[in-house]
Amino acid sequence: MTLTAEPDAIDARAIAERLGERSVVLVGLMGSGKTTVGRRLAQILDLPFVDSDNEIEAASRMSIAELFEAYGEPEFRALESRVVTRLAAEGRRVLATGGGAFMTPAIRDALKDRSITVWLRADLDTLMERVGRRGDRPLLKAPNPRAVMAGLIETRYPVYALADITIDSRNVRRETVATEIVSALVRHLDAKG
Repeated sequence: MTLTAEPDAIDARAIAERLGERSVVLVGLMGSGKTTVGRRLAQILDLPFVDSDNEIEAASRMSIAELFEAYGEPEFRALESRVVTRLAAEGRRVLATGGGAFMTPAIRDALKDRSITVWLRADLDTLMERVGRRGDRPLLKAPNPRAVMAGLIETRYPVYALADITIDSRNVRRETVATEIVSALVRHLDAKG
């Protein structure tokens, strides 16, 4: 069955039925739009939205920045792995992950069977403009945040490319990107049978 993904003709129930218990998981760098686009995508598909960073903060009763400062990145990544794996196992939803989550092989393995992964790819200028609005990015607390972000792009983009679907995130309305995800999701589901 081929589904249409025109904004006015999206059959959320049919898409959800074809997802089964799999989630739609958004991956990408900080500033790529995982949370803002993810919320809109969840509305379109009539699915719950969960942000893994919010879940980590609730579980630890600390902010991401506080976790990094108190325990360091390795301990944060271990907690992130447990939380994302749990969320992926809890059933169908739209899940926005932290920028480093998909870099962890155990998380990629857990998501492989339980979700359809979508990489929100953005260029350096777009990311820097977006993250500049917030000062709470632990990895960017450096003398040259742009160089740090460029390094993250170099390191992470080859791994993000392992996602099932790639969508370019750019300075357009979040509804536009969310609808593009729905169209790509339909094509992916059609291709997989």
